[in-house]
Amino acid sequence: MTKSMKDSIVLGLALFAMFFGAGNLIFPTSVGLASGTEWIASLAGFGLTGIILPLLGVMAVMSAGGTLLSFGNRAGSKIGLIYGTIVISSLGLVAISRTAATTYEMGIYPNIPSVSPILSAVVFFLATWLLSINPTGIIDRIGKILTPILLVMLTIIIVKGVSAPMGLIEVTNIVQPFQFGFFGGYQTMDAMGSAILGGIVIASLLEKGYTAKQDQMKMTLKSVGIAGLGLLLVYGGLLYLGATGTSIFDGSLTKTALTVSIVQTLLGDTGKVILGLCVSFACLTTSVGLTATVADYFSNLTKGKLSYRTLVTATVIICGVISNFGVDMIVQLASPLLVAMYPVTIVLITLNLFSTFIKENASFTGAVIGAFSVSLFDGLSTAGLNIEFIMNITKELPFANSGFGWILPAVLGFMIAPLIQKMMHTGSKGNGPKRRPATQS
Repeated sequence: MTKSMKDSIVLGLALFAMFFGAGNLIFPTSVGLASGTEWIASLAGFGLTGIILPLLGVMAVMSAGGTLLSFGNRAGSKIGLIYGTIVISSLGLVAISRTAATTYEMGIYPNIPSVSPILSAVVFFLATWLLSINPTGIIDRIGKILTPILLVMLTIIIVKGVSAPMGLIEVTNIVQPFQFGFFGGYQTMDAMGSAILGGIVIASLLEKGYTAKQDQMKMTLKSVGIAGLGLLLVYGGLLYLGATGTSIFDGSLTKTALTVSIVQTLLGDTGKVILGLCVSFACLTTSVGLTATVADYFSNLTKGKLSYRTLVTATVIICGVISNFGVDMIVQLASPLLVAMYPVTIVLITLNLFSTFIKENASFTGAVIGAFSVSLFDGLSTAGLNIEFIMNITKELPFANSGFGWILPAVLGFMIAPLIQKMMHTGSKGNGPKRRPATQS
């Protein structure tokens, strides 16, 4: 095996581990349960936003320069800064809180129900604080050990569930399965997270000696393929297991309770305990990594005015409070933000992938503003805040009924913004002071 192939496999497995956070395994099972016989259509939608888009995001970030800020910079430095800050904040408040809630609902409560969620959160975030304040190699070693164990456990669960289905796949009342899966994939938050992971990939490639951008892109493309295959097998398998539960489980089960119930049905109490332990420690490693990332970002943004230690402390306290709302409530609270921000993320990924063919930065600016001008109100609507006269306009847009009303404004913004910029530039020249003709002496 060549060195480049070996490095591609290692990087591909690392990408898989980074995207497949322990908290993500609760989403495909719930999508499958709701989809029933339409599970394949839902998988197609979920795969688009939960697998393909995040992996394309890594390629797009590398093409843009490898950092979160550079990812949005061609739309304007202010837009890039605002986008980066929202991404980091949402990953902090939502994803970190969700890791603690998932730990309690999958690892603690099913096995030790007498422990309160408050006590669980205190212990979880105390550990997060200690490991984030004083970084050591321990957390990395735990992650390297736990990811393979978790993957083996999931493989056993999926193989058992596919070879001997626990129930019949029944028809549900789902109307638009592809759309349902598409928006279900938003909840993984991986497409937004890819804006951070792109920089990690570049650092890894440089460490391995791949300095030319062309070589980096080739290596990343191979690695993305490996990670994508792994994610498809795991997400697809879990979604199928959810579908086989339509004849057994009540649709009112929470996402974590459903996943725990599936594991218990397939592997008994022992499987439930082992998976709970793996998920709990894997969630802790994710929490530590994200907490450090959030604190580091805002410390650099404020040029040290807010210290790393202060930001770590503030992050764990805020997330500790939010985590007690429970996984389903956190998911519900995050939905408006994701509905508003994912279209912007999709636009930036698409444009950065084709950036060499786009000459005008104004095209980026126009497309982002166009998409956000609709997705913002879609997000507000998801939160129950409907501005009637605006919603009456946006609902007439093409694809609005499917949640994609932002596409046409993004395309129009992409095309019109450069023309407006040129007109303004021409106008400013025409309004400048007229030069007097030279006089002959």
